[in-house]
Amino acid sequence: MQKTFLADIGNTHFHIYDGQKVAHLSYHDAIEQYRNKPLKYISVNSHIERQIGCIKGWENVSSQMVLPGEYDTMGVDRKALCLSYNNGVFVDAGSAITIDVMEDGFYMGGYIFPGIQAMLNTYARISPVLDTTLDTRINLMQLPHTTKEQISYGIIASIKTLIEKHKEKKPLYITGGDGRLLSSLFSDAIYDEALVFKGMMHALRASEKLTINN
Repeated sequence: MQKTFLADIGNTHFHIYDGQKVAHLSYHDAIEQYRNKPLKYISVNSHIERQIGCIKGWENVSSQMVLPGEYDTMGVDRKALCLSYNNGVFVDAGSAITIDVMEDGFYMGGYIFPGIQAMLNTYARISPVLDTTLDTRINLMQLPHTTKEQISYGIIASIKTLIEKHKEKKPLYITGGDGRLLSSLFSDAIYDEALVFKGMMHALRASEKLTINN
């Protein structure tokens, strides 16, 4: 059976999984490189269907991402992420930061932060003097003294504190572009770039044969 690729289509990029690694491509590059390969995808971008809906061998499997306890407007990428494991706290740190909680295969709820860059952009819009980059080495055990440190402290501490509030003894799974940064804040966090795709595979295996190299 020919290998099938999996794709998570976001608002700006394709994320494509071959069973071993994740490639992050522009729309144009992904379509050109994978046009003639079997591919199953989920998408949060309804407009992309006009470009890819007619590509032979490509299938939108978003409707198969069924999460017990999900709410009506829940993003399909978040549903796939939560389907990767039955229990835990799931963090996707991208343009927005989503945090979701699963218990015994049931979705308990979650919350959404702006992404780290979005937060930094907000400060810059408030005043030019607040236009800065993130200090990833900020010490959360003491109050900071500079503008850069104080902004970094506010962003990182607020995210970390709220995740810890709901984590308790649950496993903590983190993915996304800023996932490595957030995972470094927790001693027991599991960073996995392929979490969304593992959830896709679990959902698809329940209804059809799927060949992905591992």
